[in-house]
Amino acid sequence: MKQFTLHIIYFFLVISSFSVYAQSKGFKGYRIEADEIVFAFDKRDYKKASSDSFGLRRDFDDLDIESVVVSGKFNNWSKDKWYMTKIDENRYELRKKIKDFTDEFSWEFKFVINNSYWAEPSRNDPNISEAIKEGRKIRGVYNLKMYMAYPSEDGNACFKLNGFKNAKKVIVAGSFNKWNEEVFQMNKVEDGWELTLQIKPGIYQYRFIVDRKWMEDPNNNYKTKNEYGEYNSVINIKFPITFNLPGYKNAKQVILAGSFNNWSEDEIKMKKTSEGWTHTIRLSGGKHHYKYIVDGNWILDEVNTVKEYDGKGHINSVCMVK
Repeated sequence: MKQFTLHIIYFFLVISSFSVYAQSKGFKGYRIEADEIVFAFDKRDYKKASSDSFGLRRDFDDLDIESVVVSGKFNNWSKDKWYMTKIDENRYELRKKIKDFTDEFSWEFKFVINNSYWAEPSRNDPNISEAIKEGRKIRGVYNLKMYMAYPSEDGNACFKLNGFKNAKKVIVAGSFNKWNEEVFQMNKVEDGWELTLQIKPGIYQYRFIVDRKWMEDPNNNYKTKNEYGEYNSVINIKFPITFNLPGYKNAKQVILAGSFNNWSEDEIKMKKTSEGWTHTIRLSGGKHHYKYIVDGNWILDEVNTVKEYDGKGHINSVCMVK
């Protein structure tokens, strides 16, 4: 669709004392780029491989790799469906659309070599989970775990908690990682604790866990009451969307109105260009209805084929942010 240009740069809603900080320890086996999950296998990251037959383990250096497959809950642990593309002597990749997965998820997965051998993660990898068979954990066997959020130096959500210098461990947990109490450990810095994550656009709740004690973010005024009578802090991760309306060069004014601004008829004035009219706004994840108002006349986006009834007898253009 040509009605808007997706600038693939996430940003976060700056809340109170949030600033930009870095997180060096990344997750293993995948990354998120725009609207895609990129599974990434590098044979140099693995030392052992195992077989289902007898549970025997082999040194990775002894394997002559002919193929690599992504196997996980999302494809019923298939060994022969999601083949990866060879990038160079050591690396393989596979790209999948985020829309192919559930909205807020954490999935376990592994890489399969030559449709036979499981690449075994190390217990020191940050995003591992103990493998389970017939309801019991398998000691010393781990799967990689994928979240819709992950640590990144260039992430779009930067969390900071001032003080608590004597704390031994501080965690940030939220709806973006199904409130996992371990995976997102914050880094200790001079004036407190900090962590930068890359998170899919949307509105999320979160809390800090300081030495196992849960607390809201004291520097974030945006919060909502939870089921325990306390408060969860709220962060809104948005995405820059550029709306372009070609033509209408003789129009005096064009307004962008939609569900994202309560259909205001004067709030968002578009800028005139040599090709038409344009405006960039930041939107939360999800579905947004919109129309253009050209010199007082409401019109649909002529180059956007995605339209929808609003339940009140009107047809609106639709913008999906993922």
